[in-house]
Amino acid sequence: MEITISIIAVTVLVSILGFNNENLFNKCKFNPYDVKHSRQWYRFFTYGFLHAGWVHLLINMFVFYSFGEMVEKAYRYYFHSKYILYYLLLYIGALLLSVIPSFGKHKNDVFYSSVGASGAVSAVVFASIIIAPTQKIYLFFIPIGIPAIIFGLLYIAYEYWMSRRAKDNIGHDAHLWGAMIGLIFTIAMKPVIFLYFLRQLGFEVTI
Repeated sequence: MEITISIIAVTVLVSILGFNNENLFNKCKFNPYDVKHSRQWYRFFTYGFLHAGWVHLLINMFVFYSFGEMVEKAYRYYFHSKYILYYLLLYIGALLLSVIPSFGKHKNDVFYSSVGASGAVSAVVFASIIIAPTQKIYLFFIPIGIPAIIFGLLYIAYEYWMSRRAKDNIGHDAHLWGAMIGLIFTIAMKPVIFLYFLRQLGFEVTI
């Protein structure tokens, strides 16, 4: 899981620098207005290595570490020598694509901005769900493991609902689209994974 650890190390380092350097933080956060009007396209990626505070950083990196190990191993199995490329495409691609809906909504809003790796982390979580839908996921406040497929359905429903109603300064659009990217990218790169997914759920399919 050296790629997962490397991404975590870079994210923690950049986030700490951002905690202590307001100028760096403001230059790298995702601000759709600056992306559009100042052509600062790099913000589509740099925002994902910054976080709003220690709790935000630790939660994202803990979740990423928890699921990244399994996804990285699975990618190594399915993609062999190209697994590093595909794993990075999953993560970096999710950083870019998960905020495109927010860009469309807020490109003329000078005050809107966001930071955090949540979109990419959601992509990794849902890559793990499509690979192992019957694994148990444990939440901090629920002592009983939830089957991954059930967790995934509840997560998507919640983020969809919140993205249309919430005003809590959380990037629900990025969470939702990151999850979709994790599913779509993993299946597109290796369609047989979807067949294994169905078999694990009890469907009779030929592989």
